[in-house]
Amino acid sequence: MAALKYLLERSAFGVCSYLGARMGIASSRVRVYFIYLTFAALGSPILIYLFAAFWLNVRRYISDNQKVVWK
Repeated sequence: MAALKYLLERSAFGVCSYLGARMGIASSRVRVYFIYLTFAALGSPILIYLFAAFWLNVRRYISDNQKVVWK
């Protein structure tokens, strides 16, 4: 069950779960903070979230390509 939850969170960008793991708090709390911050700042944190999602995908792409052994 935990593996399924991790897979779903990771495939949905995984920004909140990544930040929660790095800060040592639950990813659900990070999601709630993003929601509150989005309402308080009139939507600008959505741009930060999308930038973080893009950056995590780039990092994952780079790390996956470095594991390839060239012949």
